[in-house]
Amino acid sequence: MHPAAEHSPLGKSSEYICTYTPSLLFPIPRTAKWAELGLTAQTLPYQGVDIWNCYELSWLLPSGKPVVAIAEFSVPADSPNIIESKSFKLYLNSLNQSVFADRQHLQQVLVADLSAAAGKPVGVVIRSLDEVQAQGVAGLPGTCIDELDIEVSSYDHPRPELLRCDAARVVEESLHTHLLKSNCPVTSQPDWGSVVVQYRGAALDHASLLAYIVSFRQHSDFHEQCVERIFLDLQRLLKPQSLTVYARYVRRGGLDINPYRSTEAISVDNGRLARQ
Repeated sequence: MHPAAEHSPLGKSSEYICTYTPSLLFPIPRTAKWAELGLTAQTLPYQGVDIWNCYELSWLLPSGKPVVAIAEFSVPADSPNIIESKSFKLYLNSLNQSVFADRQHLQQVLVADLSAAAGKPVGVVIRSLDEVQAQGVAGLPGTCIDELDIEVSSYDHPRPELLRCDAARVVEESLHTHLLKSNCPVTSQPDWGSVVVQYRGAALDHASLLAYIVSFRQHSDFHEQCVERIFLDLQRLLKPQSLTVYARYVRRGGLDINPYRSTEAISVDNGRLARQ
């Protein structure tokens, strides 16, 4: 468990506070998890963003009439802190009986509070339900590897030694799987997700990638660190010219978290998947 997470509200009973309380946000420094991966803020081999989608956003207009909406939050991957997910939910709940002049006013407040917690500017987009419905449900790019025939016997920790490639053959491809599962490092509850790997480099053995992803099944870590671990293990193996890894996690408590890590500056498609 991350040492700071022990002091967070995650896994504890919490009072429902329904009036604006920014102090509910609980930042967790990324440095400890970076250190586990042999990284520092100065040596990150990727750029990227953590996209959070909130499906339970509500507030009051000056007339007292409630509004519901869906929000997208973009937290830079190199921000000093992540925001602990339950504290994020409790903070959003505190908006429920709070008055804001309009959507723009609320957006300004969210940007200020979340940026202060993350330690870097956080992007905020608030959409109406009609806007989100018009976007529909998205699919993932490339080849799905879920139907490959593999044998698995280990689930307790990620096993990069399972990964194999053909160094003599260079390919450019996109692969995805919906079989990612890990556990929350605080509550031990399951986190379900889909992973996309896009790269140009030594040809990755698809079955070995699937077996490797399945080896996360009983691993305890935050969403962001799971994606960073996958990125680093693939980078070491493939020595790619380019590499992008991202995961689309299933929501819990009205929030989903979608970390993106890449060697390139990428344009993120935040399309909602069927399970999200």
